[in-house]
Amino acid sequence: MVSEYLKKNTAEYHSAAEKLFNSEKIFNKTFTLEDYKKIIRSNYLMLLHSENKIFSTLAQKYTEKLQLNTRKKLPLIEKDLESLHLTNRKADQELEFNNENEALGAMYVIEGSTLGGNVIAKQLYKTEGFDEVAFNFFRCYQENTGTMWEKFKEVLDTDIKEENYDEVLFGAKKLYTFLLNVN
Repeated sequence: MVSEYLKKNTAEYHSAAEKLFNSEKIFNKTFTLEDYKKIIRSNYLMLLHSENKIFSTLAQKYTEKLQLNTRKKLPLIEKDLESLHLTNRKADQELEFNNENEALGAMYVIEGSTLGGNVIAKQLYKTEGFDEVAFNFFRCYQENTGTMWEKFKEVLDTDIKEENYDEVLFGAKKLYTFLLNVN
């Protein structure tokens, strides 16, 4: 299954992202609003430079299969930017996806960040200084986060043939690398 292949082969990227964003501070309640702003800024740039490209690269069949209209996160994170008084800006690097498999790999990173973001939001609700934070991006699916993640993995595991696993992995690594270097 490609979802397991991606999880295994992107683990070092996931760990690097957790380190970059001081994730350990989330669970010991020392995470600050400035730490949160860093995550939002980086995720905003990732979405700004990838979301529309991913969606436009995917075949029409994925519009319904993946409910793409409910997976758009850029408008939500823009609300977070505004509420945190952060300015919109462009990254100094470009991002392209050469085919549908790469786009699905990149989408794996975004959907995974949504799954992790839900956990982050739940923890930060309990952390001092986050009373006024809306968590539009991190709570985008609300109580449907697990269901949306499972549906995404199911479509990947059903549609992606083993000979295409490396292309999907390349797309995931491409987006992770962008996220890790976009600051």
